[in-house]
Amino acid sequence: MEKIYTIPVNDAFNESSGCPFCRMRQKLEKDEVNIILGAPMMEPDIRIKTNEKGFCFKHFGDLLRGQKRLPLALMLESHLEEILKECITPAIAVKGKITAVADKLDGFCNTCYICEKVEFHLEKMFETSCLLWENDADFRKKYVSKTFFCLPCYTRLLKTAKRCISKKQLDEFLKTLQEIEMGYLKSLKDDVSWFCKKFDYRFQDEPWGNSKDSVERTVELLSGTDVVPETSM
Repeated sequence: MEKIYTIPVNDAFNESSGCPFCRMRQKLEKDEVNIILGAPMMEPDIRIKTNEKGFCFKHFGDLLRGQKRLPLALMLESHLEEILKECITPAIAVKGKITAVADKLDGFCNTCYICEKVEFHLEKMFETSCLLWENDADFRKKYVSKTFFCLPCYTRLLKTAKRCISKKQLDEFLKTLQEIEMGYLKSLKDDVSWFCKKFDYRFQDEPWGNSKDSVERTVELLSGTDVVPETSM
């Protein structure tokens, strides 16, 4: 277990609400955006990788919202040079190279420097959370206290646990995880059902209970989004 990951994992699990792994991802993304828009982006090894990979739509949006146009422009300048050099050259006019050029362009369009960096560290954090479960009694209590894990993270956690947790402790881990997730799913389903009934005139005078934000919370559970917009109801 790499100790450098125990602090961010514990910090995320210390939060009382939301999916802890979504919090880890958001923190990783924020840190990587700050790196790209800060002094480290001038380092040759980082610039080479951003030139080759570029960014996905989401992370281009994060970079634009960073309000640091010059660092972003400098990175884009060299990224555009890379695209020109590799793809938009006289070679594209040679019929035999069309497929090769298209494949190269696919690489530019479908890779993201930030996604790859975040994915690398997040995988370590999933593994660390499982190893902490096995070796730290206090951390187990943090797992048990969670309200839910978003469905993408829950799925990934199952796969990670199978790989990282010993057979001796795996059954207990899976039982705990299932109790957390099933409890939340059933409660959420009841809230969504009540939300729907509230649009029936027969129930319009009944209290909303916990159903007002049930649609947003369902999207959060299913998509892995850790930001729930305020309801206008």
